[in-house]
Amino acid sequence: MTDEPFFVEVVISAPVEEVWEALRDTEQIRRWHGWHCDELDKEIEVIYHQNVVESAAEYRLDVQGGDRFELTGLGDRTRLRLTRAPRGGNPEWDAYYDDITEGWITFVHQLRFALERHRGADRRTVYLSGPGGEPVLRAAGFAAVAGLAPGSPYELDGPTGERLRGEVWFRSAHQLGLTVAGWGDGLLVAGRTPASPANPEGGAMMVLTAYGLDDEAFAALESRWRAWWARHFPAGSAA
Repeated sequence: MTDEPFFVEVVISAPVEEVWEALRDTEQIRRWHGWHCDELDKEIEVIYHQNVVESAAEYRLDVQGGDRFELTGLGDRTRLRLTRAPRGGNPEWDAYYDDITEGWITFVHQLRFALERHRGADRRTVYLSGPGGEPVLRAAGFAAVAGLAPGSPYELDGPTGERLRGEVWFRSAHQLGLTVAGWGDGLLVAGRTPASPANPEGGAMMVLTAYGLDDEAFAALESRWRAWWARHFPAGSAA
């Protein structure tokens, strides 16, 4: 028995040729996919370049595991649809199905953010993860904005003592994305991974993305968020 495939769809304010290039050029992928770590280049190679089936004429890309990107040009905009392969094809992949799904949701919205707000710009990132015993949105004080529609402005006192303001970038069943003006028009993604056979407790995560901060400002941002995370998710990690 297999489930109906999951998909995530966004409309990006960029021509289809530019979105396709952002999916195929390694240097551009580094500017939006995930977060910086020692394994980032290897991860990009494995996901986007190994064992893929590419149809440039149709702007379609099938990546490892059978997940499919499909781009549709809408003039100066592009509809991107990422469809997950259904469960049941590979038991090893199935064990991490929900984790991978949550990852794709983050990545697709990171791609849209990079192309619409910071095309061609480099970024700095902090990744925080831990067990999901405490809901991360509640712990961070984001519950009040979690119900706002994408595009809505927000302003709140963040859990590290800084004033955060910007707009709601996206919402999904388990994630919230907020732009952060004080991080050079950065992006904060917070969410959880539901319990699964591979992760019975579920998990909590944040990805912090900043632009244009000098070394001192970025180090301060990273330090205060790591310290807060360690207090709430002591078994977690920061990369």
